[in-house]
Amino acid sequence: MINVFVLQNGRLSQVNIDSRADLEQATPVWVDLTEPNDEERAWVKSIYGVTLPDEDEFSDIEASARYFEAENGDLHLRTDFLFEGDDDASSTMTVAFILARNILFSVHAEDLPVFRLVRMRARSRPGSIGDYRDVLLDLYETDAEYSADALEGIYQKLEAVSTSVLKKSLSDQAAAEVLNTIAHEEDLNGRIRRNMMDTRRAVSFLMRGRLLSSEQFEDARQILRDIESLDGHTAFLFDKINFLMDATVGFININQNKIIKIFSVASVAFLPPTLIASIYGMNFKWMPELEWPIGYPIAILMMVGSAIAPFWYFRRRGWLN
Repeated sequence: MINVFVLQNGRLSQVNIDSRADLEQATPVWVDLTEPNDEERAWVKSIYGVTLPDEDEFSDIEASARYFEAENGDLHLRTDFLFEGDDDASSTMTVAFILARNILFSVHAEDLPVFRLVRMRARSRPGSIGDYRDVLLDLYETDAEYSADALEGIYQKLEAVSTSVLKKSLSDQAAAEVLNTIAHEEDLNGRIRRNMMDTRRAVSFLMRGRLLSSEQFEDARQILRDIESLDGHTAFLFDKINFLMDATVGFININQNKIIKIFSVASVAFLPPTLIASIYGMNFKWMPELEWPIGYPIAILMMVGSAIAPFWYFRRRGWLN
């Protein structure tokens, strides 16, 4: 799918592309391709002379493969963007950017919320977009805002987790749910941190390339400052997540210790009755109590009393709480 955007009075306006002729007649500032097929790739190459990268070229993490200038002068960037999948699990997707012919080309597998938000804002804010470089910077700025919103969501979920963890007691089932939530939020926080690091590298590459105007250069510096502030938030969240993780595991250990304590108390309490039953169960011929008419009930009473006495003593000392 090809989404072509042109500038009209400082606003991004989308042009419907149904054929190659429609693409040839457009004068775009941004060509956004979502999972393009071979025919669409051929259109872009023949009309603009731009060869779009394949999906297997997106996975390189080296700077030389993610940010470079081609022999013909085109700038290539690979940047990760945060998004939520169909199962509400957050993930990152790599987007390939190509700056060529005063046009921004972007290639990705799925439509991203950051891209939708940029398109919506550009339509409603006249003058916010001046050229293709502004589109790219706006994407990076919006990505930082989207990551900040995701961090706020982590804050809210961890606050709810803190309320349940800091109760007087926490069942094993509740602890398992808490650990699952904490693990999910830790994974999301790590993705946000990695995403911001990747965005910082991309913006720094643009600044070093002397491609930006003075106003755009200042916008790029502001993006880097925003990313720097988000790094502090992610570090704080990692500390909070570790604290909640340790507290939850501590409650699980306490619950397990309670179970072990019950078994320990039971074994100690039933030791005297077992000893009495063992003594009077011996098969010696001469035993003083062997001929007692009331020997059997007395032995039963002794075993019951010797079992009750330790429980009474443990409860009095508070060891059963």
